[in-house]
Amino acid sequence: MIVRPQPNLLQLFFLVQGSVVQRIFPQALLIAALSVAVVWAHHAYPGLVSDFNSAPFTVLGIALSIFMGFRNNACYDRWWEARRHWGELICLSRNLARQTQILPCSGEEPERSRRTLLRLAMAFAQALVLHLRPGSDTAKVTRHLTAETRARYEASCNAPEVILSAMQAELAALHRSGELRDIPFQIIDRTIGQMAMVQAACERIRSTPVPFGYSLLLHRTAYVFCLLLPFGFANTLGWLTPFATALAAYTFFGLDALGSELEEPFGQLPNDLPIAALADTIEINLREALGETDLPPLPKPVNHILV
Repeated sequence: MIVRPQPNLLQLFFLVQGSVVQRIFPQALLIAALSVAVVWAHHAYPGLVSDFNSAPFTVLGIALSIFMGFRNNACYDRWWEARRHWGELICLSRNLARQTQILPCSGEEPERSRRTLLRLAMAFAQALVLHLRPGSDTAKVTRHLTAETRARYEASCNAPEVILSAMQAELAALHRSGELRDIPFQIIDRTIGQMAMVQAACERIRSTPVPFGYSLLLHRTAYVFCLLLPFGFANTLGWLTPFATALAAYTFFGLDALGSELEEPFGQLPNDLPIAALADTIEINLREALGETDLPPLPKPVNHILV
């Protein structure tokens, strides 16, 4: 995710990071080159290139802008929903730390179970990152697990669920031993269940993209519109046509590319969510709740990008 101050006027025109320029530059360059060829042909061979009325392009451009706005709104809703669920996971982790701290029980076993539960909560956050973004560091997960849980984790196709099951088993054992009364058991059990709901919601977002046909229709329409645009303005704008069409291509292709980034909020592109940083934040919060003092600093952006 891009984290930086609002750019000034000079930076506004020359800022590249996070602007999707790199992704759409070939398309914009293609449209500009086509415009140069069309304008040259229009002047060199007046009868070769037919003049088109610009009115249909205006109507089509407005319609395309509206439809593209609908798609980008849908993609942003997915991005924002994913961020809300990760914010909920941070809140649930902190609640778990408080709930286990005020348990009406005594002895060494409850304290050991509390540390185990919070360590498993750290592992769950890191495992969810790995589940949603394959290729992340597995050591961040396994260092919090026992040998038995680690073996089940490595053999499972749904690793975060293994960790939640281990949390549930630890809680049930504490309840069966009589160290944990019914009401605190129900409160903590509900928190673990809500963590499972966060995982399910994130999996739903990851596995259910915006309908392909809808995106394909907008891709095709944007390309057809930008490819035909030089023919509609060559006679009116002359040699200004390449600049005008390149600007239009930058706008439409840029919105399209930005929507594609927001559609997959758990990726590693600059505008995707910093779920690794959020998981590290959860781990730091829980380690602090356990009384640890040798804590790493909270994640900070590197070159204005937080991952």
